[in-house]
Amino acid sequence: MEDTLQQRITRLGIVVVIPTYNNEKTLRRVLDGVLEYTAQIIVVNDGSTDRTSQILNDYNGLERIDFAANKGKGCALRAGLCRARELGYHYAISIDSDGQHYPSDLSTFVEALEEAKAPLLLIGARNMTQDSVPKKSSFGNKFSNFWFWFETGIKLEDTQSGYRAYPLLAIPKKYYTRKFEFEIEIIVRAAWNGVAVRNIPVQVLYDPVERVSHFRPFKDFTRISILNTVLVFLTFFYIIPRNFLRSFKKKSLNDFIKENIFGSEDSPEKMAASIGFGVFMGIAPVWGFQTALVITLSVFLRLNKVLSFAFSNISLPPFIPLIIYASLIVGGAVLPSSTTKGMLQLDNISFDTIQQHLLQYLVGSLLLATIMGLLAGFGSYVLIRMKQHKSVSAE
Repeated sequence: MEDTLQQRITRLGIVVVIPTYNNEKTLRRVLDGVLEYTAQIIVVNDGSTDRTSQILNDYNGLERIDFAANKGKGCALRAGLCRARELGYHYAISIDSDGQHYPSDLSTFVEALEEAKAPLLLIGARNMTQDSVPKKSSFGNKFSNFWFWFETGIKLEDTQSGYRAYPLLAIPKKYYTRKFEFEIEIIVRAAWNGVAVRNIPVQVLYDPVERVSHFRPFKDFTRISILNTVLVFLTFFYIIPRNFLRSFKKKSLNDFIKENIFGSEDSPEKMAASIGFGVFMGIAPVWGFQTALVITLSVFLRLNKVLSFAFSNISLPPFIPLIIYASLIVGGAVLPSSTTKGMLQLDNISFDTIQQHLLQYLVGSLLLATIMGLLAGFGSYVLIRMKQHKSVSAE
């Protein structure tokens, strides 16, 4: 005998989280609709000032959280997810209380979660092209979709839908946002943690008479824009370098050479430019930021980031004194002074030497980086072409 939807929800450890704020017109319909499929519900009353409390009093057995004052949707969701985790649930399906979502679509979420082999975050994809959808909602969704793709590399049709399934054991436990922007923070950070994020189709109802939206176009859009600015910065200066280093560590030197030099589909010009750029960044005076900068700039410049990173390691500790010494010699030749002329010795080179001759070092290191980068790029181009020529001749 096939299990009912309620039994399947229980078996998967799913709870439905309903954040609500002044939605007295639609709240009862949403609750009744969800109760047709499961009684495992957590309602978060986000400081409502209408009849929400009286409506909730009519429902016995619901897990309920009441805020004395309105804190924002993000806080309500955070509280609901935290309570769900404390109660031992594995997934929390959030559904808005404004009546736009259909409780019958719970079956779509359950089917997708049953098929999942790993933690999965699902977002209900609404049909944003239908006539009833407000133009500002359609624009906001496209805006959010673009930045989510930019920050994670994942393309979605809908990133703003509040109808979602959260894998409680795989998502972060600490968050930094409190309002509507929380729904962006949680999916971006989940994707960064390796959680699969994808859409599933759901129905949507925009009733201009019953539906009440608490989204404040200027204030909330500004908060979302600030969040995306922070997330983009973290993407390029932390997430991309972190992911790259993780994948790089898994390769042996032999595999690296085979895959990224002799087995690369990049042109000799691109590989040579990548190697030269890596050498330049390895010598340039950007100590402490080389890894993040070389990988980030390689992405922007469309270079081979693996090669650029590998050859930026010319500044390994044993070579650092030699690089500093050579930079100071070059800088001293361009900007001679009595403090550098004839006084520098390789045995005495240290970071203190840089402080004493800062201007000469900065100028010299940039010139040295440029010269060595050009030489490395040209030399590697010649070697790669020779290797390819020999391979063709052997065939």
